[in-house]
Amino acid sequence: MNTKKKPNIIFILIDDMGYKDLSCYGSTFYETPNIDKLAKEGMSFTDAYAACPVCSPTRASIMSGKYPATVGVTDWIGAHTKGKLIDAPYIHQLPLEEKSLAKALKEGGYNTYHIGKWHMGDKPYYPKNHGFDINIAGCEWGRPLFGYFSPYHIETLEDGPDGEFLTDRLTDEAINLIKSDNEKPFFMNLCYYAVHGDIQAKDCDIKRFEKKAKDLGLDKIDPFVTGDYFPCEHKKDERIKRRIIQSDPVYAALIYCLDYNIGKLMDSLKESGKDKNTIIIFTSDNGGLATAEGSPTCNAPLSDGKGWMYEGGVREPLIIKWENVITPGSKCTETVTSPDFYPTLLEAANLPLIPEQHTDGVSFMPLLQGKNDFERGPIYWHYPHYGNQGGTPGSSIRMGDYKLIEFFEDKKIELYNLRLDIEENINLVDDMPDLAEHMQIKLSNWRNSVNAKIPKVNFDYK
Repeated sequence: MNTKKKPNIIFILIDDMGYKDLSCYGSTFYETPNIDKLAKEGMSFTDAYAACPVCSPTRASIMSGKYPATVGVTDWIGAHTKGKLIDAPYIHQLPLEEKSLAKALKEGGYNTYHIGKWHMGDKPYYPKNHGFDINIAGCEWGRPLFGYFSPYHIETLEDGPDGEFLTDRLTDEAINLIKSDNEKPFFMNLCYYAVHGDIQAKDCDIKRFEKKAKDLGLDKIDPFVTGDYFPCEHKKDERIKRRIIQSDPVYAALIYCLDYNIGKLMDSLKESGKDKNTIIIFTSDNGGLATAEGSPTCNAPLSDGKGWMYEGGVREPLIIKWENVITPGSKCTETVTSPDFYPTLLEAANLPLIPEQHTDGVSFMPLLQGKNDFERGPIYWHYPHYGNQGGTPGSSIRMGDYKLIEFFEDKKIELYNLRLDIEENINLVDDMPDLAEHMQIKLSNWRNSVNAKIPKVNFDYK
């Protein structure tokens, strides 16, 4: 019998946070001193990926250990779009047949807590039906429909006093659970609604960044470039509006508040004495919103953002702290993706793997231990939908330094060397036809193996 003490796990999942939305990942406008401190105390990943450029599929992937195409949730739940192609069908909940990460950890002796955004189905599919003992603020909503200030009208969260800020409230709920006196280890799935739109923040924080933008001269720079018309039918008369610099004071203020709360959470964990046996994971569900709906952030040098197959849509910040296991201040350049968390956390918890469940995940425990024997293999994406942000349906594969994207509208293939061209500016298809063909075949074979749904032609599109 394994008598090694099981670590607590705090999985912090931010909504719509882009790769460059943290100062430790290169932002010079946003301020994230507490998250930067977390990075200095843990490991930062340079090539970590969300399983999808939109939220629900990535969340389902984390909970199931499977790619979105495998589990069947390939778009944000509630989405219906079409353009030259008709939206591919997808399921609108995380199926109860999936043995979620929470269920597996619960069976392994963990208390399981969900706090914040869920967005993986309506009431029969809420967190408590997927192995969570406690559900605070998780429902079918993808964003705070009544805003970030109380009253929230979230059915699984009692309203606070008028004007209470949602990010603060969720942190307080998390801290109360951390302080609870219980001998069992806990798994906390802390999913902030921030930084999803509609963007709101506290006046004092907004003023801070209005002044900073003015001091830096950013208020004099037009942050937007107007692009093509949207390819999706419901927005075809609107143009894509790309943000090219980070300068939005309200978005910066929302991130600043989030960072403050991460610091508050870490301080509370230390005060409880549980910090030395707790794994802390910080990441995002998709790229930053850069091309639509106010375009509040910029992911440069990554291309585009949420809803796109390019790096800006899927490459994420990932920071993991685990005292006495992870070397503080270390960086990892290996590729990892959402379904990998499932087997990694089972291994970290000294629990047996469930390969028939986390079929697409590969444990990256060796990376956390500083070992060199990790081989992830190719990473796949399948997003057969039009994003509300201007992206078109497609699939992609990353293999080593190379990434190939296949777009379904016109069958166009693009190939990039991400080590040399992180901006995805130089399409290498004509220069490396053999590699492009090899990767396209692997991508096609993978789609067939998971029965991935392909969008059909919309003959009524004009």
